[in-house]
Amino acid sequence: MDKRLLGDPGTPAFQVASYPFYLVNRLASRYNAVIEAALRDIGLDIPCWRVLMILGEENPRGVRDIADSAVIPLSTMTRIVQRMAAANLVRLAPSKRDARVTEVLLTKDGEAKLAQARQVTSPTYHKVIRNLSARDFAQLIDLLNLLYDNLGEN
Repeated sequence: MDKRLLGDPGTPAFQVASYPFYLVNRLASRYNAVIEAALRDIGLDIPCWRVLMILGEENPRGVRDIADSAVIPLSTMTRIVQRMAAANLVRLAPSKRDARVTEVLLTKDGEAKLAQARQVTSPTYHKVIRNLSARDFAQLIDLLNLLYDNLGEN
C-alpha cells in the first residue's frame, strides 16, 4: 500500500506510524532528550546549544536570522541570546550595515563552549547515523529539506 495514503490523517487508512511529522517530532524529541543530559553536564541547554551551532556556521548573525534558522519566534530568541550574553557566550551589538539589526557574535567563551558542545553531542550523532550509507544520509537530508520547503509554499 502507498505509505502516503497511510500517512494522510484525512483518510480512514491513516496510521500514525506512517505520518512523517509524527516520526520527525518523535525523533527530534528523543534526540533532544539524549543530548540534553550531556549538554547539562557542560552548562548548556537545548536553546543555547541551537544558537551556538547556528553561529558556528556563520558568525556574526542577526537575531532575526538566528530565529528564522532555528524556527523559534523572534521574542523567544531575543530572550535566549540575552541570557547567553549575560553568561558571556555571545556579545550583542548593532549591525554596522543597519543599526536596527542586533548582531550576535560568539565570544571566546562561546567558541570554547561550542567546541565542548560539538564534542559531547558527536557520539550521539554517530550512533544515530551508524546504519546509514553516505547515499542514504544524503537522500535523507534532501527529503527533509524538500518537506520543509513544501511547507513554505502557498
